[in-house]
Amino acid sequence: MQHSLEQTLPARYLIRLTDDTGIFQHTKFGIPDRSKGYTTDDNARALIAAVMLYTDQQSEETARLMRTYLAFVYHAQNEDGTFRNFMDYNRVFNETVGSDDCQGRCVWALGWTIAQPEIPNDLRNTCRYMINQAIPQLAKLRSPRAIAYALVGLTTMLESTESLHYVFPSADQGEYDAGFLPRAEVEQLIETMSTGLYDQYQVYRGEDWHWYENSMTYGNAMLPWAMYKASQFLRTRDFAHIAEESLDFLVRMTIPNRDYFKPIGSHGWLERGDDPAPYDEQPIEASEMLMACMEAYQITGRQLYYDYALLCYEWFHGRNSIQTSLIDKQTGGCYDGIHVWGLNLNQGSENVVSYCMAHTIMHGR
Repeated sequence: MQHSLEQTLPARYLIRLTDDTGIFQHTKFGIPDRSKGYTTDDNARALIAAVMLYTDQQSEETARLMRTYLAFVYHAQNEDGTFRNFMDYNRVFNETVGSDDCQGRCVWALGWTIAQPEIPNDLRNTCRYMINQAIPQLAKLRSPRAIAYALVGLTTMLESTESLHYVFPSADQGEYDAGFLPRAEVEQLIETMSTGLYDQYQVYRGEDWHWYENSMTYGNAMLPWAMYKASQFLRTRDFAHIAEESLDFLVRMTIPNRDYFKPIGSHGWLERGDDPAPYDEQPIEASEMLMACMEAYQITGRQLYYDYALLCYEWFHGRNSIQTSLIDKQTGGCYDGIHVWGLNLNQGSENVVSYCMAHTIMHGR
């Protein structure tokens, strides 16, 4: 498949932001800000983007990106299976354990990688090992979004028929047990975590409020997306119902008049009974909403969900509240968001990774 310059530019910008340690967290405009170092959050998300690019292009450059990001996440994992998050430019982690969300995002990235048969076996084996190490910690997650990230990763992983087994180049299996990941334990985790989200939804749901908390903040689309994944895996109609109901509610909050996507602003969020904060609009929200809507489209077959996903993609290219593209056509980078004064002209890793995911989903093979 031939790729246009427009299609390859986001990957080129990823390469610019990545050294032999990982992807830098922040930039000053388009130049990496080394003083801010790296995060496991960003490298986990970058791993997903690189995996998407590799399955689409299978180039040496995207293979190198995958290995770099996975090596970062592997280094971030503690012996007890948890993950550290913030690392300075001297490759020193600034904490002993990252947030719940960091744990969930890592499992999302690892499960996503395992599920792709195009990925080299050595990378998938590393991911299997890391998830096996993380399993004892996952039941301790309390953040709803962390649980949602982990659910998407685990359910995606189990969609692959040989996901729980190491892949060996020959009959000699060496010191490893070919069936080391305990499927029953993973399935129980999926059921426990998704039931927890379902129960939380029932607590907060009202006649005019179809949500999991009394506020809508960041990463909102991950919650209905996770429930869609769990409903398919567990074949639970109740989960499917709240997945659709909560996603439709999020659509009403973020796609006014079904004309363009406007994520809930990070400067104030949305408290129950109030209006959404208008700014700042973040690219990660458009990317995750796009993926949630694509999941709904694939499950239900309803065209409107594809149309919503397309609106989320077009948000990057100027169909937004200020009618301005967030994509730097010279570099392929993505600006850091829409503020009250206009674009934030920095082009950090979270944003280009978000655009890479959205772009590959909508334009990949």
